[in-house]
Amino acid sequence: MTPVSPTLDLERRLLAETPLLFGLDEVGRGALAGPVAVGASVIDADTAAAEIPEGLRDSKLVSEKRRPVVAERAAAWVRATSIGWATPGEVDEVGIIGALGIAATRALVSLGRAGYDPAAGIVLLDGNHDYVSHAARSEAGRLDVRAVVKGDRDRASISAASIAAKVARDALMVDLHTAHEEYAWDRNKGYASAAHRAAISAHGLTPQHRRSWAIAPAPELF
Repeated sequence: MTPVSPTLDLERRLLAETPLLFGLDEVGRGALAGPVAVGASVIDADTAAAEIPEGLRDSKLVSEKRRPVVAERAAAWVRATSIGWATPGEVDEVGIIGALGIAATRALVSLGRAGYDPAAGIVLLDGNHDYVSHAARSEAGRLDVRAVVKGDRDRASISAASIAAKVARDALMVDLHTAHEEYAWDRNKGYASAAHRAAISAHGLTPQHRRSWAIAPAPELF
């Protein structure tokens, strides 16, 4: 079956009422190890008038080999891209939803420093739950956040954020693998593969593990 291609239909309608749109998506939400990342991409009317980059999809629909090339195209198409991170310790401290809010705030604040004020636009967030507004209010102001179910699949601005976050987080997990090769993070990227869970049983937890998650039984994702 041919993968669904994202469109700019929603973005073009919204850009009639706002100068900027911020697409957000998270990566690493269900992992046992490593940070959670939220990608944020900003577009304007000129961006939306241009052609969507070739191959742009929800990052889960793009092969690992092709993702970096597509991510480069997406980065050249949008006005700016930022990745916000929340550490495993922050996930343990405030829970995954709180950590997603922290990471999203960091991504949006970074874009604000680059000249793209999120309070001056509309934020399109993949999913059905707004984890951004409350977390970001003290640093980014009151935001107009709109959750979009299947936004990473259907909305090009969110797809661009999705693939940027996925490529960045995968690269980080490959780097972290060199110090903890027994956990095979170069292959499982911190998720609950059989090899990863076996390594936890044999060697225990590292500082990169979400300690409140990795101890509890979890289904295998690979």
